[in-house]
Amino acid sequence: MAVSANRLELLQIADAVAREKTIDRGIVIAAMEDAIAKAARARYGSETDVHAEIDPKKGELRLSRHMLVVEQVENPANQISLKDAQRANPGAQIGDTIADTLPPLEYGRIAAQSAKQVIVQKVREAERDRQYAEFKDRIGDIVNGVVKRVEYGSVIVDLGRGEAIIRRDEMLPRESFRNGDRVRAYVFDVRRETRGPQIFLSRTHPQFMAKLFAQEVPEIYDGIVEIKAVARDPGSRAKIGVVSRDSSVDPVGACVGMRGSRVQAVVNELQGEKIDIIPWSPDIATFVVNALAPAEVSKVVIDEDRERIEVVVPDTNNQLSLAIGRRGQNVRLASQLTGWDIDILTESEESERRQADFEKTTRAFMDALNVDEVVGQLLASEGFTSVEELALVDPRELASIEGFDEETAGELQARAQEYLDRVESELEARRLELGVEDALKDVPGVTSKMLVKFGENDVKTVEDLAGCATDELVGWTERKDGAEPVKYPGILDGLELSREEAEHLIMQARVKAGWIDESELASGEEPADDESEAEAE
Repeated sequence: MAVSANRLELLQIADAVAREKTIDRGIVIAAMEDAIAKAARARYGSETDVHAEIDPKKGELRLSRHMLVVEQVENPANQISLKDAQRANPGAQIGDTIADTLPPLEYGRIAAQSAKQVIVQKVREAERDRQYAEFKDRIGDIVNGVVKRVEYGSVIVDLGRGEAIIRRDEMLPRESFRNGDRVRAYVFDVRRETRGPQIFLSRTHPQFMAKLFAQEVPEIYDGIVEIKAVARDPGSRAKIGVVSRDSSVDPVGACVGMRGSRVQAVVNELQGEKIDIIPWSPDIATFVVNALAPAEVSKVVIDEDRERIEVVVPDTNNQLSLAIGRRGQNVRLASQLTGWDIDILTESEESERRQADFEKTTRAFMDALNVDEVVGQLLASEGFTSVEELALVDPRELASIEGFDEETAGELQARAQEYLDRVESELEARRLELGVEDALKDVPGVTSKMLVKFGENDVKTVEDLAGCATDELVGWTERKDGAEPVKYPGILDGLELSREEAEHLIMQARVKAGWIDESELASGEEPADDESEAEAE
């Protein structure tokens, strides 16, 4: 034990432990000092303030007892009166500390064992701190290690200067490791926990594949080619979007390599995972078309407010099956890659839907305006989609439609306004029936349809609306364990309200409720979502 060793052995032990654990020699010496002091307190009394000092160059050990100078001594073990202190040191003042040198001690087995535990604990804490400081800055890197053991499906990896874990769900399907196997993985999290730093590795993380490409493709490492997006179905298939900063460099060809050598190296590391390398484009429509390859796309319709894209594919050559992929894999990966929801229709399905929408709009005009089918079809074919739109349009535009004149246009707009007034009256009656307060009507952006929806969902005051989260109003989407996303409806579902509009609505309610002032609204602060949109990929 260190406390019974001679002075040269103390330094040799400190040097050996520091080298083995890769920690600072001073930390080991400080741990020894604490251990020796603890063992000495067992001899002189636990309340005695004993200090041990080891000379880091010579290894000499000095023991001393520290006494606090006080007016009236309450604890003789660690306090001394001013009168007694001035005998030893005439310049002593109240509050000073007097150090008495203690004679060297012979430590028994129990004291030595206790000191050993202190040293082991201090060294372990220092080792954990060193390990955390080293790996917390390596999040996002690929590391190489050796499998140390397998526990309950998870793999413990020896990284040389620390241990890491690959959990079962972070390994590729059907992948297994044995003790001594070499493994490459991505550091995605490092946490400081009571039992030491926990380094979490992953082989399924999308960025693992991106980093592998960076190692295999010099153009990516040099920044000439950039990886813009990655989507993976681990162990099965992946898509990666790349773009070149140099017009003379083909980003897809650079990633594929001569005879596919570069991409094949990544595929081999990922246990045969098929990889589609896609040219990235700032134009979302072009990027989606590229992402759905090998399917052909005949038309793309973009809904920017809801970040939704409708893709139309030809009816021939089984294009719908190609676009969707096996068990929806192709469209799911394309959606993850682009960050937009993708709906896929065939040309015939789109035609049928367009016809159904036309008939629905025609019927709505016939019922609301009390006109025959020909007039309803004429309005729908001119692009009018709602009675509100018809009521607000310039009368001259309506009169310019073939078969209409100014008198007909005026009559149609009068009927449209009459219909809207009737609907408004019914909605107002329903609002009063539901008990929604009048003040909620004055919140900017709130409509009569919203008021009824609020009342049906127990949002009846300005404070109720101010306390809502964005997800509560417009709904949210969850995707768990790679399954199809599940859409949960919000209070205003069906009113075509964007997230930005919902956020603005809530902020206006908070201003009216007095929770915030106009300056905070102008600063662009957004309401905190209590139920934030969760998409566990």
